[in-house]
Amino acid sequence: VIDLGGEAVKSSDYFGNVCVTEFKYGAKLGTVLRKWDGKRYFENGRDINDWVGPPNNDGVIKQVTINPGSTCGNNWICEHRWRQIRNMVMFRNVVDGQPFTNWWDNGSNQVAFGRGNRGFIVFNSDDWPLSLPLQTGLPAGTYCDVISGDKIGNSCTGIKIYVSRDGNAYFSISNSAEDPFIAIHAESKL
Repeated sequence: VIDLGGEAVKSSDYFGNVCVTEFKYGAKLGTVLRKWDGKRYFENGRDINDWVGPPNNDGVIKQVTINPGSTCGNNWICEHRWRQIRNMVMFRNVVDGQPFTNWWDNGSNQVAFGRGNRGFIVFNSDDWPLSLPLQTGLPAGTYCDVISGDKIGNSCTGIKIYVSRDGNAYFSISNSAEDPFIAIHAESKL
């Protein structure tokens, strides 16, 4: 939700439904950074603003190195390479143009919905586990959860979700899971 003021949709419209990601924080952070004068302030021989900018050695930007597992080294973060983000880009591409279907929520902070017969996602932002069958709208088969793992050939490094002939699948997400959501799509079918 953008919600920078004057929009028809506000983040508060969604508070009762799901955990809301809004861009207001980013706008405020941008204002703070624009006010930063770029000067270096040293205390005990260390620049207290060394958190600003890319990894460097005395102002010379460090080379981006790629570690095994596709993470970045040399103090680079490279969020775009994180499995969850990389795979959700693929999810978006697979479900692009599909209608929202099979909406479900528990009246609190557990939500699920499909995108046509191409994808299904389940979120658990409550303080208790989610454990129930849901209608996915997907064809029968075994799917790889692209949040907890990767589909590699016909195997999955994460959670496998079994969709029955009637399109239902059982989902179990702990409220203490590192990533409390599951996403499956047509291209993650094993």
